[in-house]
Amino acid sequence: MSTRTLQQWLQHLETAHAAGTIDMGLERVGRVKDAMRLQPRCPVIIVGGTNGKGSVCAFLSRIYTEAGFKTGTLTSPHLHRFNERITVNCEPVADDAITAAFERIESARGETSLTYFEFNTLAAVDIFLRENVDVMILEVGLGGRLDAVNVFDGDCTVITSVDLDHQAYLGDSIDSIAREKAGILRPNVPAVCGQTPPPALVSCAENIGAPLLLPKRDFDFAKLEQQQWSFRFHPTESSLKAAPRNRNSLPIPALRGGYQLGNAACALAVVECLFERLPADIGAIKRGLLLVENPGRFQVLPGRPLVVLDVGHNPHAARALRQSLMALPFAQNRTAVFSMLADKDIDTVIETVKDQFDEWFAAPLNVPRGMSAAAVAAKLRAHGISAVQEYDSVEAACRSALSRASENDRITVFGSFHTVAEAGTVCR
Repeated sequence: MSTRTLQQWLQHLETAHAAGTIDMGLERVGRVKDAMRLQPRCPVIIVGGTNGKGSVCAFLSRIYTEAGFKTGTLTSPHLHRFNERITVNCEPVADDAITAAFERIESARGETSLTYFEFNTLAAVDIFLRENVDVMILEVGLGGRLDAVNVFDGDCTVITSVDLDHQAYLGDSIDSIAREKAGILRPNVPAVCGQTPPPALVSCAENIGAPLLLPKRDFDFAKLEQQQWSFRFHPTESSLKAAPRNRNSLPIPALRGGYQLGNAACALAVVECLFERLPADIGAIKRGLLLVENPGRFQVLPGRPLVVLDVGHNPHAARALRQSLMALPFAQNRTAVFSMLADKDIDTVIETVKDQFDEWFAAPLNVPRGMSAAAVAAKLRAHGISAVQEYDSVEAACRSALSRASENDRITVFGSFHTVAEAGTVCR
């Protein structure tokens, strides 16, 4: 029985590692993994990329659960509860399962110091092994090559997209970031790419010997009339043990945003690559697309005024947000409740989406890397935005926006996982 509650454990882990919360490298976490004998006995899917990782994990988790497989999924960060990071059959595991795993890690690590995310990763795999899951879906936290998830080998890997983010850790060019993300690739293991990749990713896959599946070459999709779409899998790599297949009359995914068809296509490409080991029939696929949930990813809440929650926090996500907002029905007044972390590219994000809002409610994020409301407002005004109001919290900004809005207005809460999480019950 654990001597600490989950909350006490999390408070401890936030400060226990001497180098802080981010200390990339595989030696320490690999040593503890070996000490714990954490060796998956089922297929493992590793999902990396700049944006779209969580959605691809959500699609895969729901499809495999609907197909009758016991499915373990690791994602990060969480919105409301840490337990959201570790799920079995799409349901967060209980506190006591996590604290027991933390106790086992603590006992095995000896003098080896581990970060918050390393504890998280090891705990997830430990729990999945004890739950005897049929498939593990592990989302990369940051980058790929030196991320804790990379101590495990995938039977299929995904790189959803490559764009600028976390430059302090991954490099300041698309190619340098691509090389970091390519670290999850393995020889002879299929790798699904969600966008037209930069040359560095292609050359890395060739050097490693990983068959790279590309959209429009190895798989593609098309939106059809009557809220349907089709998926076509036609791999060019002869070494793949995967047969060509067409999936027609698929329902539009429950996750909103035009870009979600691309994420769903990535997930279906993985399903085809692993079909011999994890067969999923068309019924499971259709149910998975309709029942999938991934809160905070262009999440449109029911009711009026229209409220959109989006955790996007980099230029690539901002471009997707803009396109999705443009596809929504006309709104008489468009309000942004907005805050970002200080180490993000806030200028490009603002410039990308500023034409989609009539007024901005700036709020602080009370976390170590958070910006003050005044700093956020100053950034907005520097981009020529005059309709800016400052609030003491995201919650207060949301309450004000809701109190002022008519049923024909739209409120978008975005900029960070922290921003959406702090909106809390106000916008749910």
